[in-house]
Amino acid sequence: MTKTKRATAPKKAAKVIEAPKRGVLDQLLGYQIRRAQTRLFAHFEEQLAHLKITPGQLGLLVLISANPGINQVALARAVGIERATLGEFINRFERDKLVERRGLIDDRRSYALHLTRRGQEFMDEAIPAVLAHESAFTDHLTSAERATLHKLLAKLADKPAE
Repeated sequence: MTKTKRATAPKKAAKVIEAPKRGVLDQLLGYQIRRAQTRLFAHFEEQLAHLKITPGQLGLLVLISANPGINQVALARAVGIERATLGEFINRFERDKLVERRGLIDDRRSYALHLTRRGQEFMDEAIPAVLAHESAFTDHLTSAERATLHKLLAKLADKPAE
């Protein structure tokens, strides 16, 4: 039995793919903020994967840490999410022994949220890690640019609804 050579297709040059033109998107604030957030969150997940937490979950723990005894209604308002959604996060934090709910004497339907000892230890590890992540992410900005960026974003976020 003789082997016949198969004809091979001629080798093609690698196709260079250029980034698409974005048109008016480069002029839209929302688009630029979303692009930055997407990259920031991807960097967060890469650098802080060992913490097994999302930026939003970490934000909740920071608020609970800074406001011991905050109730779920106030916390949900502070971050702009529904109470039911917040309840799912708090349930996870309780299951992981990071947060505990304590009943309020004057309102048996509400609970005060507190970090547990384990929750505080977690925060003691997480805060330096997230600060290092943000520093690395913005290392191409000057300190004045970082301060201006924070100031402008806070100004936009704090603008009253019309």
